[in-house]
Amino acid sequence: MLTGAASGACGDAAPRRGDTVLFASGADLQSINPLLTMVPIARQVQRYVLLMTLARYDSSLIVRPYLARAWRWSDGGRTLTFELRTDVHWHDGAPTTARDVVWTLDAARDPATGYPRLNDLAGITALAAPNDSIVVLRFAAPTTERSLPDVFTDLAILPAHILGNAAHARLREAAWNAHPVGNGPFRFVTHEPNRRWVFARNPDFPADLGGPPQIERFILVVVDEPMTKLSALVAGELDFAGVSPQHVAFVRRHTALAIRDYPLIFPYGLVFNTRRPPFDDPRVRRAAALAIDRQEIVDGYLFGFATVAAGPVPPGLPNYVSEPPLPLAPDSARRLLEGRNAPRPGFEILTVGSGEAPLEQMLQSRLAAVGFDVSIRQLEQSAFLDRVYGPRHDFTAAVMGIAGDPGLGYLQPLGELTGIAVPRDPVAAQRLFAEQLPVAWLYHARGLQGMNTRIKGVQMDVRGELPTVAAWRVMP
Repeated sequence: MLTGAASGACGDAAPRRGDTVLFASGADLQSINPLLTMVPIARQVQRYVLLMTLARYDSSLIVRPYLARAWRWSDGGRTLTFELRTDVHWHDGAPTTARDVVWTLDAARDPATGYPRLNDLAGITALAAPNDSIVVLRFAAPTTERSLPDVFTDLAILPAHILGNAAHARLREAAWNAHPVGNGPFRFVTHEPNRRWVFARNPDFPADLGGPPQIERFILVVVDEPMTKLSALVAGELDFAGVSPQHVAFVRRHTALAIRDYPLIFPYGLVFNTRRPPFDDPRVRRAAALAIDRQEIVDGYLFGFATVAAGPVPPGLPNYVSEPPLPLAPDSARRLLEGRNAPRPGFEILTVGSGEAPLEQMLQSRLAAVGFDVSIRQLEQSAFLDRVYGPRHDFTAAVMGIAGDPGLGYLQPLGELTGIAVPRDPVAAQRLFAEQLPVAWLYHARGLQGMNTRIKGVQMDVRGELPTVAAWRVMP
């Protein structure tokens, strides 16, 4: 039985919860502030639950208006003007205005803030709000494509009337992070660290944006133990829970449950820190990449619920570059290592978890077979993020998934992570990954969610699990 966060809040079975939906997350959100987090589920809660972005993708990955009614380029592609809606209010009653947009973008552009997608805003030279509903951005160089940069679909807008006096370098300490005021379809109710986030329907959400949500409450429950999560789903104590590939058949045997299987922009790889030996040597990176049997991982570890990755971008996305996959070539890997005339290379793989780590053990075995000395260290998620993404980048190699976006804005930040400068152009970036191998790409993951069939209107796709959460409804 799932105790505490779920059952104590909402009862022990799905029918007793009524119009409340419980959604399991394997970890807390790290931060509810979109300027401060890279965790995929946190970004979805920000974009689809609590806050609003200027624009958003539909299910066909076409950019649609959201907080911004419209936008236009002018001055030869150097000026971007947003026209905002005037009927959106913060949950404390204050109107959402151009000042909020300008403050959010200014904070995101300041390196002191630590916004993970800082480079996506580097071309902006000036921001202005001529009135409450107009925002004007000026760029250093003309934008030739004239499409809307992906970052404006990703960065949720924050309330300047609450955060406007906070120093950017101290935003992690802002009181808003613990008691956030949003403007999205759900209002914040409460947060119990490492247990749950509770949101309630916003009755004032604009009708032409879908109006108030169909469900009364959305509760994100933190359940870090996979078997506990699975048991709670089967018992009706959770409505949604991520499911491991080996448990899909088990879930499908329960008539009250269904499996959502959907594509993700979430490539997995063995990420190398090229600032440190042995992976400062391109030959060692190539040897490691050639030693790995990716099909073995997809078939044996993921039960076919993934595809082998030849690069960081899954096929079918705009600007995808088809690169030939690296072969499984252990003899070539051995020759590369032997040709260095150096001691047997040793390193530690960092990963998130506390269990048996089958994927990491598969990698360890394959790498050891060609001449690597590999150990595995499992960390709690926050410690892992601090080691890998922190300013010291205190790791040699890490197994991890990279949360992507349709605009491929996730490629360039991988340069800061790996220590190899990645070009802004996504086509050039993919070619660099193929040549320099700062990451040995493993597979393109698919999402697997077990769900209670009492919830209707659910669509999950490359945007994630929550893009339609405001339209979910509960059937009696």
